[in-house]
Amino acid sequence: MPRPLNRSRVVAGFVAVLLALATLARDATAAPAELYVRDVEFALAEIEKRCGHFFPLKKIDWKKVSAQFLREARSVRTDQEHLVLLVRLLARLRDGHASVRPLEKGKAVKWPDDGSSRKTGPGMFWCRSGKAILVKSSWGPAASAGIQPGMEIVAVGRVPAATWLERRIAELSETRSFSTDHQALAYACHWGLADLPGTRLQLTLRAGKKKRRGTLVYSKASTVPDGPAFLPEGLKVERDIKYGKTASGFGYIHVRRCPGNLPELVDRALAHIGKVPGMILDFRGNSGGGFDHDALLGRFVPEGKTIAFAKRYRSAGPQPYGGPAVVIVDATVRSAGETAAGIFKEDGRGYMIGETPTAGMSASKTTIPLPSELFALYVSVHSNKKRFNGGRGIEGIGVVPHETVEYRAVDLARGVDTLIARAEQILGSFPRGKVPYDPARFGWRPD
Repeated sequence: MPRPLNRSRVVAGFVAVLLALATLARDATAAPAELYVRDVEFALAEIEKRCGHFFPLKKIDWKKVSAQFLREARSVRTDQEHLVLLVRLLARLRDGHASVRPLEKGKAVKWPDDGSSRKTGPGMFWCRSGKAILVKSSWGPAASAGIQPGMEIVAVGRVPAATWLERRIAELSETRSFSTDHQALAYACHWGLADLPGTRLQLTLRAGKKKRRGTLVYSKASTVPDGPAFLPEGLKVERDIKYGKTASGFGYIHVRRCPGNLPELVDRALAHIGKVPGMILDFRGNSGGGFDHDALLGRFVPEGKTIAFAKRYRSAGPQPYGGPAVVIVDATVRSAGETAAGIFKEDGRGYMIGETPTAGMSASKTTIPLPSELFALYVSVHSNKKRFNGGRGIEGIGVVPHETVEYRAVDLARGVDTLIARAEQILGSFPRGKVPYDPARFGWRPD
């Protein structure tokens, strides 16, 4: 026999359906401005819920950010203006991976044409050494203008170089999200020097005690850093790594990216290098990727051995290397590049040096679709390698080197990479007390 209808439940269900239909109708007829405000309200609440644990570390005042962007959202009138506002909002999140991603309805919305696609580099990269801003490398337009590595950038126009760089970082940070201050500085000294072809950059430079003024005209030059200021000569070059020996006879591997087959690439590098008294692993310029971390570090554990200082690693690969290792980093090392370099330091296998910590943008991410169905927000929610940095992870900090080493003007002027030179010095007298791994204890002997 069928059960009698529960009249109150039927009425309640009917009311719920009516309310849902009313909500859908309101959404369909809502003025665009209301949709934009609703998106921002939703974004602010969801970001705080999912990313708020990063706010103290990154010194983010979310109440202040919320007040500013809710106020600005009320003035938005077009989808393009909405996109710009959301990008600027994520820049305040200080998350190097953060981005606004179009959903199906938003695919036709384009970023305003600000000339970015036509920008080029000046043919030089900069670095900070103490209080000075130095030319780290030069080629193309800069070299043609007589600008050489090791020169100090004293001023840009009438503005002191350090002040000009601070202003550039502030300008870039309006629409770009940087996980750390040192990542923002590295970006400004490389990609951030880009401008439109024909731009004239008036510089005051110093070489030794002599000052000179000159004008550089932008033409065509890459803005993407490859890593070191100068590489050892005679390296074998593959797509993602370069390898060989330094003039002093130490092994050298520059890991430019972290593809899935990185352990196998390292196998080829180690076979090519052969027996050496020390190894330099240079991760500068590494843009990330994805790979088997245990398999990579296993290539640096002697055959048949296991190390277990912070995490257990077994020997892997046909020709693993068991000697002393120095790892080089800076703030151009991002994402998976940070974990690749970081395991050598944090898990006790190598000694790390660097101009600064790594970028500090290494985390697991999530996607937050917005109510308007125009865009979704891609944001970091949990820091990778939580055991790093005393349990604080990498995001917003980076992997901090054992020793900070800045470029020296005199080295750059001679075509010498200061950090590679320092790595060779360290390998000549390895600081075993600072690195848990002792090659002799694991049966490795220099030949």
